[in-house]
Amino acid sequence: MKLTADYHTHTYYSDGKNSALENARAAEQAGLDEIAITEHGYSHYFRGLRRKETAAWLEMVDEAAQNSTVRILRGMESNIRGVSGLCDFTPADFENFDVYLAGIHIVIHYDKLSDTRLGWGGWLRKSLKIKPSAALIKDTTRAYVNAIRKNPLDAITHLNYQCFADAVEVAKCCRDYGTYLEISSKKPHLSDDELAAVAATGVRFIINSDAHAVGRIGDCKLAEEQIMRVGVPLDQIDNIDGRHPTFRFAEFKKHL
Repeated sequence: MKLTADYHTHTYYSDGKNSALENARAAEQAGLDEIAITEHGYSHYFRGLRRKETAAWLEMVDEAAQNSTVRILRGMESNIRGVSGLCDFTPADFENFDVYLAGIHIVIHYDKLSDTRLGWGGWLRKSLKIKPSAALIKDTTRAYVNAIRKNPLDAITHLNYQCFADAVEVAKCCRDYGTYLEISSKKPHLSDDELAAVAATGVRFIINSDAHAVGRIGDCKLAEEQIMRVGVPLDQIDNIDGRHPTFRFAEFKKHL
């Protein structure tokens, strides 16, 4: 199994350590032919791309693209801000971006005060190893599902990392709307049993490094180990062995 492209990487404009060009150089060395620079979304208090920095960020990414042999895509790892599925990446932002990822994070500007339980409530229970309530699982699942239904998401990132949702129901929604489910090679987020159940839905996957430093660009070791252990069919993964995913956001933009 060989990674073709890495669609989840960060630079120092969010919480990464390197520039877009340095990420691209690392992608070249890893034998990739495509990479996305995907900063955390605008509503992240400390680690997100700032709107006032967007023009400079775009210039950095475009300059890297002109000086690299790998194709570089402009991306955003948007924050899901509440049960409603509201994300911090809006149609006004779409023109300047190529890839639209989304996930649940903690230190963000939530849609409503009650929505803080999705991030903070999940994080606290994970940290203290407290079993989540049925209501929390239901609401977190709704947040993911509504985000997929209401936004042209290319992929859901690190599903259930520091939060609790019904992974199978989220996977079914991804399958039905053409949104990929990320298998993160940075951090375990689904158990083996969960990944097996998710794969059985027929959802399509992409493997991403979620790299915050150049040493991890194109790294798929953790993900590959779990995929092989669980027996996920490799033909359900669309960014390995020369394959490229068909992204929903790009198709959506054709009709704007």
